Amino acid sequence: MRPPFLFHIYVAASAMLVPFFAWIETRKLRAAGVPIVRAHEKLGHATEPRSGSGSLVWFHAASVGESLSVLSLITEMGRLVPRAHFLMTSGTATSAELVAKRLPPRTAHQFAPLDAPGPVKRFLAHWRPDAAVFVESELWPQMLRRTKQSGARMVLVNARLSASSRAAWARRPKTAAYVLDSFDLILTQNDEMAQAMIEMNAPADRVARGINLKSLAPPLAQDPAVLAQVRTNLKGRPVWVAASTHKGEEEIILAAHKLLLESHPDLLLLLAPRHPHRSADIARLLDQAGLSFAVRSDGEMPDVNAVYLADTLGELGNWYALSDAIFLGGSLKPIGGHNPYEVALAGRSVLSGPEVHNFSETYEEMHRGGAVVYVEDAAQIASAVDRLLSDQAVIDASGRAARDFIRGKSSQLTTIAERLVAALDLKVQDR
Repeated sequence: MRPPFLFHIYVAASAMLVPFFAWIETRKLRAAGVPIVRAHEKLGHATEPRSGSGSLVWFHAASVGESLSVLSLITEMGRLVPRAHFLMTSGTATSAELVAKRLPPRTAHQFAPLDAPGPVKRFLAHWRPDAAVFVESELWPQMLRRTKQSGARMVLVNARLSASSRAAWARRPKTAAYVLDSFDLILTQNDEMAQAMIEMNAPADRVARGINLKSLAPPLAQDPAVLAQVRTNLKGRPVWVAASTHKGEEEIILAAHKLLLESHPDLLLLLAPRHPHRSADIARLLDQAGLSFAVRSDGEMPDVNAVYLADTLGELGNWYALSDAIFLGGSLKPIGGHNPYEVALAGRSVLSGPEVHNFSETYEEMHRGGAVVYVEDAAQIASAVDRLLSDQAVIDASGRAARDFIRGKSSQLTTIAERLVAALDLKVQDR
């Protein structure tokens, strides 16, 4: 397929602008504590050698959630193809930090190169991937086309594009067709997205429904030392968790907590906002609400405070282990909801607002099985939390529903891994 004129314009523009974007990305990584040599991976300068034996399978996942979602898949593919090696790329310092602690055997991590001629060429020249797996929504045109031209087999998994992204690609049908033609197989999260991909001019015979890989991720990591310290400090106090909350949601959560304190005066709200940098704004809300609080990033413990502001990254696994009542944010406002699998993997049901279109099919399935309870305001949140705090039978039933849901998904891991191994021609090469 010939590249459309718009693709040529994009390549030329990216070549001119790469110094500017390199400065921005390098500065961002350096500010997050990434060494300068690793920050230069964004320019395609590798910091690890390529293994000379076996096939190299490259996984690219942009965000923390996407990165963690493929770890179990890489592990299973590594079991099926024991001579293969794996490279994982992502874009943020947070994803790199979390993934580094949980890398499967024979797997390296690098920051993904900028989508410009120089960085992509250097990256591919060093790593020479035999196969590439792109996750969810990372459709960088040059990265995809140059990887295709290198001869690597390519798969898009967990495909999910927002309505705005689909509309943008729809305005550029020739470019969309050219980019999506890179893939030998496209596995979407649901039937609706499969149809959307075809409408975007993806080859219909290469599009199929897969499974949401987030359901295959390992449970969130826990730190036994942190858990022991917090539990000792709590001295048996009951806890409920509001996780991944956004602006406009904390006010509702705090109103619910005030209602709960009337019947549970020693109750602790563990509030973990989606974006920790909003900590100061949330602290002001807590002051205005007249609620005492401690701040995790300041090294404080909950003590006798009404709220523990957990404004750190990578600790949700600890907080989920402390309570059976977990509200998941991004759902009371039109944000689309957040990953409910992480809560279910902890053996807990989810309390959620109604705005969950990013995971609509998942929430519907979990709700049918009793693993999700929908709430719309402070009174409903307080009522649902009160039931979980007061009735062991409700706790047992909801936890069982969550575990049953996850058990049904995890059984598909080997099936998905075998499908990718076949699509990427890895069996022929390495077994």
